[in-house]
Formats: sequence, structure tokens, C-alpha cells
Amino acid sequence: MGALGNYLTDGSGKSLYLFTPDTSSTSTCYGQCIAFWPALLTTGAPKAGTGATAGMLGTSPRTDGTTQVTYNGHPLYYFKGDKAAGDTSGQGKAGTWYLVTPAGTQIGGAASAAASPAAAVKSGKY
Repeated sequence: MGALGNYLTDGSGKSLYLFTPDTSSTSTCYGQCIAFWPALLTTGAPKAGTGATAGMLGTSPRTDGTTQVTYNGHPLYYFKGDKAAGDTSGQGKAGTWYLVTPAGTQIGGAASAAASPAAAVKSGKY
């Protein structure tokens, strides 16, 4: 477990974030936002890897016809500034972007809830 605790990644180990202005499973990140925070997209049913809970995975349609992966009702995104697996430079950006715990909550910020080390493994992957 790193300094930020356990958080979700994709199958390649790239960090996944939630955007706090998204108040439902429908993304509000478009235009300039999506240029810096690309959506985690899928063409089929997303699959949970180690540490992630399959029942928390879902999808949501985007206005461009693509399908975005959601976790615990939160649309998931990458940060353009993260170059390699394990990078977390998007954490806390603009006070609205946060890593996601395996329990489906954000790490840091006002809505933070500490993840139980016994309930989560190293990094949940898709």
C-alpha cells in the first residue's frame, strides 16, 4: 500500500480518477475537460480485476456514442499528466479530481472515507 492507500487502476496499472462535479453515473466532463481527463472507455462489459468489486462496475453512455466505465456510480477517468503505471499526479487537481478506493469512494477531499486495509488489496485493476 502506498502513501495514498489502495486505489483503482486499469489493467495496465494506470491510475483512475473520479470527478466530483459528476453527481450521477453520467459524465459532465466534455470539451477541454476531456482533453486533459480522458474517459475510461469500454466496448463490452467491464471486468473487475484483483481488489475491485464486480458489482460496483457499470457503464454510462457518452454524448459522442462511446461507453464510459463507472465504479460505484462514478464515471472513471485517466489524467493526461500520468505517464506510467502508478503515476498519481492528477490526485487532488483543482480540488475536483480524486483517486478511487476499491470501496468506491474518493481518496482525499471533503467526501473522503478511509479505506480499511483489510478490505482492499494493493491496486484494484480492470
